[in-house]
Amino acid sequence: MNTEWSLKEIYTGIDDPAYEEDIRKTEQKLMELSDFIKNAEGRSWLEKAEGLLGLLEETLDTLFKVMIYVELRQSVDTEDGDMMAQQNRLMRIYAKMSPLEAATQKILAEIPDVDALAAESEIVRENAFYLKQVKMDAKHLLSDDVEEMISSMNVSGGAAWSQLQAYLTSTVKVDYDGGQMTLSEIRNLAYSPDAAVRKAAYEAELAAYEKIQDSVAFSLNHIKNQVTMLCGKRGYESPLSMTLEESRMKRETLDAMMEAIEEYLPVFRKYLRKKGEMLGHANGLPWYDLFAPLGKADKTYTIEEAKDYLIDTFRKFTPDMAEMMQEAFEQEWIDFYPRKGKQGGAFCAGVPCLKQSRILTNYDGYFGSIGTLAHELGHAFHNRQIENNRPLNQDYPMPVAETASTFNEVHLGQAALKDATGEERLNLLENDLREQTQCIVDIYSRYLFETAVFEQSQQKFLMADDLKALMLDAQKKAYGDGLDETCMHPYMWACKSHYYSEGLSFYNFPYAFGNLFAMGLYSLFLKEGDAFVEKYKAMLAATPCCTIEEAGAMMGIDLTKKAFWEESLSQIAKTVEAFCEM
Repeated sequence: MNTEWSLKEIYTGIDDPAYEEDIRKTEQKLMELSDFIKNAEGRSWLEKAEGLLGLLEETLDTLFKVMIYVELRQSVDTEDGDMMAQQNRLMRIYAKMSPLEAATQKILAEIPDVDALAAESEIVRENAFYLKQVKMDAKHLLSDDVEEMISSMNVSGGAAWSQLQAYLTSTVKVDYDGGQMTLSEIRNLAYSPDAAVRKAAYEAELAAYEKIQDSVAFSLNHIKNQVTMLCGKRGYESPLSMTLEESRMKRETLDAMMEAIEEYLPVFRKYLRKKGEMLGHANGLPWYDLFAPLGKADKTYTIEEAKDYLIDTFRKFTPDMAEMMQEAFEQEWIDFYPRKGKQGGAFCAGVPCLKQSRILTNYDGYFGSIGTLAHELGHAFHNRQIENNRPLNQDYPMPVAETASTFNEVHLGQAALKDATGEERLNLLENDLREQTQCIVDIYSRYLFETAVFEQSQQKFLMADDLKALMLDAQKKAYGDGLDETCMHPYMWACKSHYYSEGLSFYNFPYAFGNLFAMGLYSLFLKEGDAFVEKYKAMLAATPCCTIEEAGAMMGIDLTKKAFWEESLSQIAKTVEAFCEM
């Protein structure tokens, strides 16, 4: 089995004639779109809507195809100069697309009655939600010239600072045990069963950040300042307000979830203190033991074994999931192992032109890596449900983006626990709580940290020491006495790419949302069985065309009520009790 993903189905390389042809086609469509906009006056609303929607779909189709190819290539080799050059080239093309898209949306926002026009046109009917959303978002658009300038300057602004952080964290050399490793490799050692290895790796990781801390701090400051400035210009109350509006999520829902999380933090601290005691620590858990395995943790899985495990487990949920997983392994959707220049962490990217996905992981063979695969394949399952949607109806909001992935993690964990006893059961319970703690407690700390960065970066430039202090303060508020205050992680801001997107702020609370929403959904699955599956798939398919609260309502859930979130968190509390009893 090939352990690296295949991209040849998109293009065989940047020298593939089809690659240049699609770039040429994109630029041609941009010219056609520009001409249509200039000559839109005098056309009927039906002509305007059908013409603009059609051109927008065609342009985005080809542009996204070339962009996803370059982004995937660069993610596994951040030092590839050719890909950097192509990315800059595509960013310049996108800079032309952005103001045209804004101008298109301004025209479409003036449609007097979307529903009446939808009765006359299939393309309008199938894009009705998009058109109504455009009408709501139009108040945040600036003049065409300003939109074009923003998009052009972003190439050497926020987007460039984001690339710098990715480049530095993927290429910095970590000195360890007489040799050198990548950050991804050293961070994987946090899961080692050897306590001395975990501690030494943690210390080596922190030392490595000192080499790049100032450059990464500059990246973070400039990205957040750009976001704040643009939020003000566009009339948003704050970056968080912008994120919530773009996520189609009510502040009421976020507040209900956060209030429930705050109430349950002592439950997680109880687990952390207990784990610390089991590992011989009296004052809470030191950071380097946060991911320490407990119980029987020495079992590793080959990729073939991981494949069989996942397919067998998820066939019990739905054959559709199992078949897609088999396709992912056999048709080379997945890039498994860490290597020099490869991006850390894991992600899943939809590739609409193939009706497939591509998944990046840094596989180490432990059960946690199987959990990561299940998570990313959950994203791929979500992508599969929307693959037949029209191009403008394939972009679902951040909070529900983590729902299908986390649902898979819950299903995998429950299946593994079912027949486990003794040391194996202890290990699985601890693995579950470790991940729950990351999704709830660490995400809460990241939410607090990003909130503080947005607030304070408007008053002063946040140097590396300032950012470290903010991170430690956020960790203390979230983890409390569950962690040893003398041994935390002041550089968690440097290694998390989620902070470094100029177009996507607060990519933290969606993980907590997805986790707790998925747990509630899994409870429904246990009650409803097969009847749940079709309803679940329909909800996933609808997510690009509804609000967060409407998605919940499709499953009979009121997400604005704290009671739902408390019910999901109470399930974690039961797991903590079971763990402590063992």
